[in-house]
Amino acid sequence: MIDIFAWPLGKLLKFVYDMTVAVGLDLNSLSAYAIAIIITTIIFKLLLLPLTFKQMKSMKTMQEIQPKVQELQKKYKNDPQTLNQKTMELYKEHKANPLGGCFPLLIQFPIIIAFFRVMQMPIKYVFENNEAIYEGLNRGFLWIKDIGLAPSTMIDGVMNGVSLGGYNIPILAILAAITTYLSSKMMTAAQPAGQNDQAKSTQATMNIVMPIFILWIGAKYPAGLTLYWTISNLFQIVQQYFTNRSIGKIKEELN
Repeated sequence: MIDIFAWPLGKLLKFVYDMTVAVGLDLNSLSAYAIAIIITTIIFKLLLLPLTFKQMKSMKTMQEIQPKVQELQKKYKNDPQTLNQKTMELYKEHKANPLGGCFPLLIQFPIIIAFFRVMQMPIKYVFENNEAIYEGLNRGFLWIKDIGLAPSTMIDGVMNGVSLGGYNIPILAILAAITTYLSSKMMTAAQPAGQNDQAKSTQATMNIVMPIFILWIGAKYPAGLTLYWTISNLFQIVQQYFTNRSIGKIKEELN
């Protein structure tokens, strides 16, 4: 199933790469391939933006009316039929859908996994199994000599990324971890104040565990994957900033 999404995404990356080469943006320290990954990631996020915004708005609406739902649950705790009726009326009044946050996510998830697969297997999905073309193109990105390889890979006796005292310093992986943390914190800040202690504890744990996991992935896997993840996070941070600003408008509509 992933191939259904991976192939067109690979074609998109190849198209952007060809256009980047055509306009002469293929520098030693900033290859056309790296630029193509950045541009394709932005295009990819823009295509998903309507679904993402719909999901976030739906989740936020459900969160904001949760106190009213809890009031109904207390008031009609001995009358399930009336509770169900009143809850549905509340949802209808505020145009809320309990499943509204799930459907867009279910649609996005296989596409996100497919894009990750494209970044992991560019020879198959981008260059149609033509290994010679892939091996022959410039894949440099600033301090990284080859974004198709992990930062710790040795190339002609020199580490692919930055080294200090013979140790690999995965700068891009560190940036990916930092942007993951910032993105998570911004999403947490948008959560309602009425969360229980368990939910807060779980969220706080994820805010720490996820960046560490991304740091580990970024140090072990090809740098192109980490570049994609970092750009995606930066886009998410900007998107979350404007989403958080719109939360006030949603609250006004609910009052």
